[in-house]
Amino acid sequence: MIQLLPSTNYPISIVLMLEVGEMPEEKFLNQTYRLETQEETLAHYEAWAETYDEEITENDYAQPKRCATALAQYSTSKEVDVLDIGCGSGLSGLALSDSGFKNIDGCDFSPAMLEKAKNTNVYRQLFLADINEELDIEAETYDAVSAVGVLAFAHIRTEALRQMLRVIKSKGLLVIGLNEHYWDGDSVGDKIRALSEEGDIELLFEEYGDHLPGADIGGWVAVLRKK
Repeated sequence: MIQLLPSTNYPISIVLMLEVGEMPEEKFLNQTYRLETQEETLAHYEAWAETYDEEITENDYAQPKRCATALAQYSTSKEVDVLDIGCGSGLSGLALSDSGFKNIDGCDFSPAMLEKAKNTNVYRQLFLADINEELDIEAETYDAVSAVGVLAFAHIRTEALRQMLRVIKSKGLLVIGLNEHYWDGDSVGDKIRALSEEGDIELLFEEYGDHLPGADIGGWVAVLRKK
């Protein structure tokens, strides 16, 4: 079941923008890497939801399949419980389903995106969540967490990795996929290796490849196992 918050919970600037129907002249993808705040990000994805799949797939979005394939490679079963964090319109959930995973939950902070994800029919449940805050999920609930394209400067901060790991069971997996700009700009690889050195996780897989090849953007996929 999708749990949607009432619109009055959003800042008035976002509510007004959505009511007026303010739309950018250029495509949404070009604006994504210029977002600076959570408010801007929410308004951006609420407005983009209707055309998101069309624009992102015309740029050959590679990360959902790359991440699902990597997770399947290290998972001991396709019957595990998976949380698709920042599921957006559901492209990552569809990739997980195509890779054989059956028990998929999804969360996102955009109600409009969750409505799109609902139409994929691959999720057991969908719910609103701001991953930069503490998730209202008990510790060690999921066997695996997938975070595809959600780590970014104005989206989910790298510090949220610890929050993701909290909801994963011992020996569970976390797969993350992100664009090369944030990987380098926020030293994500270094932070993952620091977590490994601290003994919290084991880094199983790390690979550079396509992110949005249609927009000439590369990206990284990493698979971590919680100890």
